[in-house]
Amino acid sequence: MLEHFGTNIWLASGEALVAALGFDYPTRMGAIRLDSGELFIWSPVALTAELRASVDKLGPVKHLVAPNTLHHTYIGDWKRAYPEAQLHAAPGLIAKRQDLAFDTELGNVSPVQWARDLDQALLTGRLTNEVVFFHKASGTVLFADLIQQIAPDRYSGWRRLVAKLDLMTAPEPSVPRKFRLAFADRSATRRTVERILAWPIENLVIAHGKPVRDTGKAAVTRAFNWLNA
Repeated sequence: MLEHFGTNIWLASGEALVAALGFDYPTRMGAIRLDSGELFIWSPVALTAELRASVDKLGPVKHLVAPNTLHHTYIGDWKRAYPEAQLHAAPGLIAKRQDLAFDTELGNVSPVQWARDLDQALLTGRLTNEVVFFHKASGTVLFADLIQQIAPDRYSGWRRLVAKLDLMTAPEPSVPRKFRLAFADRSATRRTVERILAWPIENLVIAHGKPVRDTGKAAVTRAFNWLNA
């Protein structure tokens, strides 16, 4: 079910995704209604009949966005449900998902289709390339994997320890250690983060954790403080 989050933006939680070593992740997607009335679907979760009915009430689905090379599991299902929607991929995903016909590869500059509504910035790393979006009307920045905050009681045994050490279950939204180590060019990463923090951020939405309202910029700033160490 979609939850209204702010002006022209709705969120929906999806089923847990099981990744490497048996870690399961909570999932979240965003549905943004553009100035054109068309819908921009960020990081689509599993498409249920209930979710589809809620989405269809908002407007026509036009853009299906895989924001990094890891968040693509359900995008094919959405494309089959909405064949006229365009598929947009983070750099590196097109080669990974050759079964899908992507329309564009995303970069640092918002394409004309949503430039009035969204800014974007590309963070590149060895584990994933992620496009971070900023929804202007609601003041919301959206991170898929590069900021997480999973409940510490979600895991048990050795997985709980690994998640704690990786900062996946830190007390506040954090960049997991594995992603920190994967940024090959720290200077370039710092410049991109500075650009992101120049946006008038109010809220933070993350795919793996609860959203942060009103203090989103402070949360993003703290999450990336390690870059200045």
